[in-house]
Amino acid sequence: MSIVMHLYYTGRNGSARRFAEEMERSGTADLIRKEHGNEGYGYFLSLDDPETVLLIDAWKDQEALDAHHSSPMMATISKLREKHDLHMRAERCISDDSGIPSSDTAFIRR
Repeated sequence: MSIVMHLYYTGRNGSARRFAEEMERSGTADLIRKEHGNEGYGYFLSLDDPETVLLIDAWKDQEALDAHHSSPMMATISKLREKHDLHMRAERCISDDSGIPSSDTAFIRR
């Protein structure tokens, strides 16, 4: 089982993009990628909403996600979110480890 979080950061005047760039430039994103149980951490830009950045953040299990949330790094992230005056929306997805259903494979180009 994996837990995948979709975090939508929305700001004004490019602040969400500056936040993501600062997370990368400061090395904070790389530190998160190295945390035990992290399976992916990446920022994506919206084509239809330039004021929103999507973070896709994947974790091995709830224990790994809880450890991340209780780490000192969360204070750094919170300060940056506050600095850039961001608002958030979150979606939580849980994999079922059964793979892609055969009914969907016809639509996936490999």
